[in-house]
Amino acid sequence: MHQFVYQRPGSLPEAVEQSMQAREGLFLAGGMTLIPTMKLRLTAPSNLIDLTDLVELKGIRQEDNAIIVGATTIHAQVASTPEVRDLLPALAALAESIGDPQVRNRGTIGGSIANADPAADYPAAVVGLGAIVKTNMRTIAGDDFFTGLFETALDPNELIVAVSFPIPQRAAYMKFPNPASRYAIVGVMVSQGDDGVRVAVTGAGPNVFRVPEMEQALADNFAPEVLEEIMVSSNELNEDLHASADYRAHLIKVMVKRAVVAAS
Repeated sequence: MHQFVYQRPGSLPEAVEQSMQAREGLFLAGGMTLIPTMKLRLTAPSNLIDLTDLVELKGIRQEDNAIIVGATTIHAQVASTPEVRDLLPALAALAESIGDPQVRNRGTIGGSIANADPAADYPAAVVGLGAIVKTNMRTIAGDDFFTGLFETALDPNELIVAVSFPIPQRAAYMKFPNPASRYAIVGVMVSQGDDGVRVAVTGAGPNVFRVPEMEQALADNFAPEVLEEIMVSSNELNEDLHASADYRAHLIKVMVKRAVVAAS
């Protein structure tokens, strides 16, 4: 691990100011991705800005018809909070499926989506539920947030503050996990809400994506059998030692069907 300056700001403006003054500053939340990449010398920040003391980034609350999750809220809290379990159980189930207890009690939602790992679970929730990502500068629609492999719409010195999840009429998350890491080989969030049906897929491609053909079919009839004739192309899907592109294409349909049944 390379040398760096450790900083622990006491407020959001102070954290942003420290990032702006650093040659190459990185924000630290749970550290589930950042610390291992630093140990492997895949990244070498000049300044590590620890967000632990920023109370304005913590917590979960209901606001109108949405669940607001603070950026440094850990996965275990999302999984166990009564408001989430009662009003948005699909999100609670997704959080409960992440990694192991150690990861769920350290990892944060903000860190997860800022990293934009192609096999992470939360991107499916952000896109599949039509969430809004709130930063210190602006709000970003979930559909516009993930731009590529480990890439997001965040600008330099821009920090996620919270994620707002609309409460849908129904939703479910299903995934086929890697048995060791619990990352999604394929994971899907299916929801039906005020803006229609959404089908978001993680783990299968370079970043999370929607399946418009399935969304249209389910909008007409929210039932698994309407998906029978829809073929998912394996072009541009991930292929590795865990699953071929063709197998991932097959899994997408299987997981969407299971999610539709669960949501129904």
